[in-house]
Amino acid sequence: MTTETLSLNRRSFARRHPSAFLLVAQLVSLLLYAVLDGSSGGPAVLGTFGVLLLAIVVWIIDRSPMVRWITWLLAAPAIGLSLLSVMIVNPTLLLWSSSMEAVLYLYAAASLITYMMGDYRVTTDELFAAGATFTLLAWGFAYAYLACQIWIPGSFGGDPSSSQPQTFLELLSLSFNNLSATGLGDIVPITPPARVLVMLEQFAGVAYIAVVVSRLIGMTIVRHRGKGTS
Repeated sequence: MTTETLSLNRRSFARRHPSAFLLVAQLVSLLLYAVLDGSSGGPAVLGTFGVLLLAIVVWIIDRSPMVRWITWLLAAPAIGLSLLSVMIVNPTLLLWSSSMEAVLYLYAAASLITYMMGDYRVTTDELFAAGATFTLLAWGFAYAYLACQIWIPGSFGGDPSSSQPQTFLELLSLSFNNLSATGLGDIVPITPPARVLVMLEQFAGVAYIAVVVSRLIGMTIVRHRGKGTS
């Protein structure tokens, strides 16, 4: 197989399964956090990769039925503030960048949910989108937790012997645990806004699994039964 053929196959896969790229990028980001979190150069690398993730998120939204001008209205300040927060360490800047990224990720999740609910035929890309949407919700609420922690210090409690604020990775872990209904882990919400955010994510997680995921599973079963009787 020639290099040109491989390139065409990759482009074809990207057009047919854009959600797969986002899902893989999110999982790679988790691996980078596992390796680089706490290291001296970690924040710069993770911040740069976070900007790349935002670009992929915008690409995914642009391919969905959601309004394009709203996408760029959210994406432009989110990407700009994210770049600035990588270069400049400032709590106010981090608060605004985290807030904008939370909104963009949650908007992207709503966009993919609209895409998955748009027809009655399950495609491979919609199965990738189901996983990608879960990660978008997890990242969106994690950034919301980070913004809440900056706005109200002490919003989340972890190690009783430490007075340091929770890292983004710790808040992301809380978000995954909470969204999947597997518990809060070793971090708990303390202030009222933090508790409300946690309750909203719990509701979003249950609703997503009950409505979106169960619908995809049901349509997949119906499709296979139809093939078996044909």
